[in-house]
Amino acid sequence: MDREITLAHGGGGEDTQKLIKELFFKHLGNPILESMEDSAILKVEGKIAYTTDGFTVKPIFFKGGNIGKLAVAGTVNDLAVMGAKPKYMTLSFIIEEGFPFEDLEKIVETIGKETKKLDLKVVAGDTKVLPKGGVDGIVISASGIGEVVYGGLSAKNLKEGDLIIVSGTIGDHGAAVMAERLGFDLPIESDCAPLWGLIEPLLKSGVEIHAMRDPTRGGLSAVLHEWADSSKVDILVEEERIPIREEVLGLCEFLGLEPYHFASEGRVVIAVSPKDGDKVLEILRSHPLGKDAAVIGKVVGKSEKPKVILKTPFGVERIMEPPAGELLPRIC
Repeated sequence: MDREITLAHGGGGEDTQKLIKELFFKHLGNPILESMEDSAILKVEGKIAYTTDGFTVKPIFFKGGNIGKLAVAGTVNDLAVMGAKPKYMTLSFIIEEGFPFEDLEKIVETIGKETKKLDLKVVAGDTKVLPKGGVDGIVISASGIGEVVYGGLSAKNLKEGDLIIVSGTIGDHGAAVMAERLGFDLPIESDCAPLWGLIEPLLKSGVEIHAMRDPTRGGLSAVLHEWADSSKVDILVEEERIPIREEVLGLCEFLGLEPYHFASEGRVVIAVSPKDGDKVLEILRSHPLGKDAAVIGKVVGKSEKPKVILKTPFGVERIMEPPAGELLPRIC
């Protein structure tokens, strides 16, 4: 096998077949994928959730993960927050000529390890190789299908009194990528992780969940503003209750940025009936990915001009600004 990816690896001939069989089947193989048909024949019962996304993070390898882990986490989490158990996944790789084979194998191996933990099958895929300069390193597109096991979750479902819960510290992924991009040697790791193992016990527990969302681009602020607008409600958040790592706060203060705008790739924001708040916290905190879970606020009522209000530790209330512009390109 060549130690760099060449144009021939994307040409559909012998080199492509060798790449598929000796790399992708090695780490992702299953009977559906290995049948090498033009499309995968799948069996899914009941309602399904379907998602698709592109991943173009830079650096490709970051503290806490790489673009492969990010592709799995992003796909799984988009399904999980809609109450769907991840079942199948497809992948498309767009690779720059000259990309190190060793790096590609690390990425594919990570995808294999993460999907096997969830019994998530990669059932179809594609590889394209562009001439040098045609793409920066590697871009991955992924789609996922999941079986809906808990229906009715929606950004339009928030009700007065609902508690807003986050499953852990926010902004870790955005801060980790930004620190590496700027050359800062900081002890910040991405929170990148598939969340089905955290979310499934909630869905089976009987708690009344109205909405869930993973706060990726735009961070916590984007999620809360979308919920407020969709449900026509005001949301009050208490700043001192939001779990944020000191290192993330320090980076934000240095750069003059808000941690609420930083992306997370292994966190979930939940709107839940107040009667079930304690139970949700108990379930989340029993899982390693939810040990820092906290109630950060609540829905205060219907509103013709929905807003997200941030209450400071001094009791002062101000508007939590929505994210504007592109805080950090190529973050996920």
